[in-house]
Amino acid sequence: MSFNFSKWTGLGNDFVLIEPGEFFDLTSGEALENKVIEICDRRFGIGADGVVIVTPLPQRNGTGNNIDFEMRIFNADGSEAAMCGNATRCVAKFIQSRGLSQENTFFLHTKSGLVKPTILSDGNVCVNMGLPRSFLGTIKLTADTFDFTGETVSMGNPHTVIFVDDIKKIELEKWGAILEVNRIFPDRSNIEFAQVINRNTICMRVWERGCGVTMACGTGSCATLVAAQRTGRVGVEADIILDGGTLHIKHEEGGSIFMTGPAKECFKGTYE
Repeated sequence: MSFNFSKWTGLGNDFVLIEPGEFFDLTSGEALENKVIEICDRRFGIGADGVVIVTPLPQRNGTGNNIDFEMRIFNADGSEAAMCGNATRCVAKFIQSRGLSQENTFFLHTKSGLVKPTILSDGNVCVNMGLPRSFLGTIKLTADTFDFTGETVSMGNPHTVIFVDDIKKIELEKWGAILEVNRIFPDRSNIEFAQVINRNTICMRVWERGCGVTMACGTGSCATLVAAQRTGRVGVEADIILDGGTLHIKHEEGGSIFMTGPAKECFKGTYE
């Protein structure tokens, strides 16, 4: 399999995007998983948190300018993700830069439903992430003899947000790996540790399901704001400070969540 690709990053959460017109076999089961693992390997492959395939869908706006695309995301361990916020921002700028649409707003069809990114005049991307969904409520967890209280939120993918007093003391690699596969979760969970700095600022670190520690997580940032709102820690919006930078998240009660942040292309290449 040989194909052209480009490498994109959303605050250090990085993805390999298959270039338009390139063939990438999505029907090969275990072979597909192994190929994704090979591509994402940071020593022997391209290196990424995931592989993303973007496909234009039949036009529905009648202008001859496509706005509908399917986005499929595969984690570094070969599993398919239902949704990824950072990938969404990267895909929006990929669509525009490759001339797949002349619009600034698109509809991306994902495994978890429709999301709507808009490229802003400053180059950032604002994504309507839809409504947060109920998951398991407030749960108790244990890792390495430490007890935690988690607030669970679904953003089309499962998240468990754990609020702590000092995020610098969190052993993310150890505890994240244990908590992700806790038997309480029907299909594993993303794990976020969050420290509220003030009513408008939260520091968060994330262990992503199927990836491990990443520098940023868009859906995790949305879940963190919702969990903080539910527990009375913040108001309508806040900056979520991640290892790779800052996302701004806004959510009014009963409404959609809006995520705003950067995305950029790193390089292009051919994978042999």
